[in-house]
Parts: sequence; C-alpha cells; structure tokens
Amino acid sequence: MDTPTDLSAPLAEASITTGGVARRLGVSPTTVRSWERRYGIGPSGHEAGRHRRWTPQDVAVLEAMCRLTARGVPPAEAARLARGGALARLPQGRAETGEPRESGGGRTLPLGTVRPECRGLGRAAVRLDAPVVERLLDVAVADLGLVTAWDEVMMPALRAVGRKWAVEGERYVEVEHLLSWHVSGALRRITRCIDPPAPVAPVLLAGMPRELHSLPLEAVAAALSGRGIPFRMFGPAVPPAALVESVRRIGPSAALLWSQSRDTADTRLARLAAATAWGPRGARARPAVLLGGPGWSGAGRIPGTLRPRRLTESLVHLETLAAP
Repeated sequence: MDTPTDLSAPLAEASITTGGVARRLGVSPTTVRSWERRYGIGPSGHEAGRHRRWTPQDVAVLEAMCRLTARGVPPAEAARLARGGALARLPQGRAETGEPRESGGGRTLPLGTVRPECRGLGRAAVRLDAPVVERLLDVAVADLGLVTAWDEVMMPALRAVGRKWAVEGERYVEVEHLLSWHVSGALRRITRCIDPPAPVAPVLLAGMPRELHSLPLEAVAAALSGRGIPFRMFGPAVPPAALVESVRRIGPSAALLWSQSRDTADTRLARLAAATAWGPRGARARPAVLLGGPGWSGAGRIPGTLRPRRLTESLVHLETLAAP
C-alpha cells in the first residue's frame, strides 16, 4: 500500500483517474473500485467505455467516507453519510453512528474517553477486520500526524486490548496480535533509514535483554525518520554484551533503552551503557542514555540517564542530542 498523502491538499487537475484517487487516499486502486461496486461511490460523470475520471466533489465524498470509517462508522453507513454530506454535521468526540460509548463489557474494549478514531480502531480490531484496521491506522497517521496518532489512537487501543486480554485470557489474544501486527506495519510504512548529508551520530534503539515489546521503539524510529535523524534499530531482547558492543561500534548520540515492565528493567546494564566510551585517547565520548517505558518507574535515579515520559518528550531530547 502506498504511504497516505495529505487528504487536505488541493487537487491539481479538474478531474483525476482512479489511480490518482487511490494515491491521494493512500489505498490501492482495487480498494477504490471495490467501494464503487459495494457502496455506490464512484465518478458522477462516468461514461461507458471511457476511463473513470473523478471530480473534486467525487473525491471529497471518498475522503469523507475514509474519515467516517476512521471514527468507527461501518463502511456502508459511512458511504451513505458521505454521499449526503453529513460529515460536517456530525458531533465531535463520539462515534458518528450516535451509539453510546461502550462500557467495556461483552466484545468491546474498555477505552474510556478517547478520540473517535481510537474507538473506531478498537471496534475494527475486535471484529478482526484487518482491512479496516489497516486503513484506519493509515488515515490516522495522515490526518493527525505520527505523534498524535501514536499517543491518542494507537497506544490507547493497544493498552485496552492488553487490559482485556489480562481479564479474558486467551479469548482476546488474537485481537492483540492482529492489532499489534498492523500497528507495526503502519509505523514501518512511514519509516526510512536516514543517510544525512553531514555526519550525524545516530540514535541507538534497543529493548532490554528480557523485553519482548518493540512497538514503542518502532514509533520512535518512525518519528526520527520524519525528522531526518539517523537511527540504528536493534529491536527487542538485545543481549547485554551485544548492546554494549553496539554502543562502542556506533558511537551514538543517544541510546534509548526500552523496558515495558519492572522485571525487564536492568539497572546494571543501563549504568554500563551510560559508562561505555569510544573514540581515541584524550577524546573519549559517552552516550546520553534515555530510559523509556514504565518498567523504569521503580528503578530510582541512574547517573548519566534521562527518563522521558512520552514520545514527544523523547523526541525533544533526541533532537537536541543529535544536533550537529
């Protein structure tokens, strides 16, 4: 799937092809054609035997449908509302279907007060509706930006699935696996390895040796990519010797070490990473070490480390540390 583009950008032509519409929405041409067949959303002036040409008004209906489905409205209902121009009249802060907020019982997620985009994502995940989950994630990133999409859409949904799994057991493990896989895919679609024109020490991203969660590291990598900051991603469960050797070999501007729970927070290794030096004698350098994740909450103060609480705070530190 192509990376979603800015849906608010003006059309460059009076009308565009189905392929152009697909690129604008960040979906495949097959998806656009399937919406036309299933929901009756298509070019208003199509002539038999000629290529479909979409006017700005036609594209606006599709964009409205995408935003409605991102807020949890079923596709058929979203198409009906979009055709009727109902998007602007719908209330903010709740699903456009007018349904009450879920209480968390039955096959719903205990989301609490969240953005409508998050509520729609949670509904699609519980239904195991992979195409809708993928589309909602891409639309959220395109509409809200990565940081807001992560903090206010992806993370609340992932936490809710985790809480539901803890209560329901294996009944919801498939929901967590599906949602996690698609969140990872959405992050990877917007992540590029940076090769800056001027020498800039990269940021090292690694999970603690017994830490199996890597999605927050992937979110940081995507955000660094968008800011033109080089990084080296090592993922979850990095062995101690490999982590220390990587610091020596790379000479990073900073190292972000992730721990999701207290039993994976290795304070000894964090101290060792912060004390690891490289470079010639007389010009030795050490990395700034950021301790990310709730696992470090009970670790106490570790010299030479920072403890950011949110993605935004981590990015502020990393941008400052990576500045030439």
